Amino acid sequence: MSNFSAFLDGENKPLRVAESHIPTPGPNDIIVRNHAVAINTVDPAQQAGFKVARYPTVLGHDLAGIVHEVGSSVTRFKDGDRVLGHAWQFLTGQAEDGAFSLYTRIPAGNAAILPDNIDFKQGSVLPVAIDTAARGFYDTGFMGLDLPTADAKPNGKVVIVYGGSTSVGVAAIQLAVNAGYRVIATSSPRNHDLCREAGAAAVFDYKSLSVANDIAKSVGNDQFVGLWNTIGIPESFDVVTPIMQKLSGGFVANTKPPGPTPENITVKFVLGLDEYSYPLWEHWITDALASGKLKALPEPKVVGKGLESLEHAFKVRNGDVSGCKIVVEL
Repeated sequence: MSNFSAFLDGENKPLRVAESHIPTPGPNDIIVRNHAVAINTVDPAQQAGFKVARYPTVLGHDLAGIVHEVGSSVTRFKDGDRVLGHAWQFLTGQAEDGAFSLYTRIPAGNAAILPDNIDFKQGSVLPVAIDTAARGFYDTGFMGLDLPTADAKPNGKVVIVYGGSTSVGVAAIQLAVNAGYRVIATSSPRNHDLCREAGAAAVFDYKSLSVANDIAKSVGNDQFVGLWNTIGIPESFDVVTPIMQKLSGGFVANTKPPGPTPENITVKFVLGLDEYSYPLWEHWITDALASGKLKALPEPKVVGKGLESLEHAFKVRNGDVSGCKIVVEL
């Protein structure tokens, strides 16, 4: 039995597909035979040299597949289970922990059972999005939201998701709604239905001249908790800042390091990878997927099959992508 991996040999080098060894699990790890991987913004960035510990390495974070082997302390999974999970190469620097291989080592704490009615390509769109959204909500010093439950009741609090149709935006909407929060989202009009499918109570066109007033009116007398800016780029604050000022300031979770903002707005950069999301993976995601409380959104856009298709997938990801996530089947 052989493994193959898409190796990155240096900064801005093309990926090189070659044979590799099948990783050995640590006590709390699982080895997954990947059937689909999704492309994230950080993947092309790492190809260009962003936070790469050593070369050659294997990139990739989002995966879905079948458990090949479990570590000695793992009890939630067994060989043959269908799973989705978040690979930790970005954190460990180890090639064996990158998703762009046929076999990848991931922490059992960052994996969940994928039900039979959700295929691998659909499952692969979720892991990084969930973990990124979760950090903005749950990690120390961020929004401090309650965790989702199977039977959450409305709590009279509001979260705004700017960029609700991104993969992180869709995940943020679902996490917040399943914890009892009312979610107001922004997106382009063509993606309003996607935001509503995820659970947003109201969706506004971010290009509308009245968007700040409209959102403030929609918040009404409910308690505003914070805004998740899944777009993150400086230009997004041309809209985010007026929204926040209409709400008298507050907290913004942001997918990019922030620039200058008014004193009454606190902005924190979110990098979604650590153990803060383990409670979600261990106690909620498996059941939520099975019950339909958590939906595999946005839709995957499959652009190739096999590790050799990853270079093309990177190019597609760097283009105009909206309301979907780029996926390669393996």
